[in-house]
Amino acid sequence: MDAFEALDRARGEFDKRLRAVRNDQWDDPTPCEGWTVRDLAQHVVGANRMAVKLLAGEPVERALPELVGDVLGDDPVAAFVQSAEAQEAAFRAPGALAATCHHPVGDIPGEMLLGFRLTDLTLHAWDLARAVGADETLDPELVQLLWERLEPMGPVLGTMGMFGSGPSGELPEDAPVQHKLLDVSGRRP
Repeated sequence: MDAFEALDRARGEFDKRLRAVRNDQWDDPTPCEGWTVRDLAQHVVGANRMAVKLLAGEPVERALPELVGDVLGDDPVAAFVQSAEAQEAAFRAPGALAATCHHPVGDIPGEMLLGFRLTDLTLHAWDLARAVGADETLDPELVQLLWERLEPMGPVLGTMGMFGSGPSGELPEDAPVQHKLLDVSGRRP
């Protein structure tokens, strides 16, 4: 699967779970420590919007504010759809994957930013599903792709501050790939 198909699938995974949120669930907790369902949705929409700015060459100081404040308004689904469409257009722009993006982790190529967004959308789709009682089964090909990218970094993921405590070290070798992906990213399926 190419990068754009993966982005489309990751977007679909999050979109499906976001549409499953009932009005009385926005303040419910998620597996992301300290985040409600609304906080999680705001993070994803804000990160989509931040990616657009980074791909346009904006300095990190001008892109980071996208992660702060209410970016959902009265229609979180519409806010997500708009941000996801803008993000996809930004990634598809000529030269975007080779462009230097001034990300909070440092200067990275657009292709690496795309990998970050695939991971964020997919893992947070599971977080959202867990929080609202929706289907937690993720696209198996997308899961495999992300597992192959994250598994080699397993030993350091828990030290990054973005993946909880990292892998538990308790899953059997023959655990389903989705469980391995979730576990390496600090989630306990």
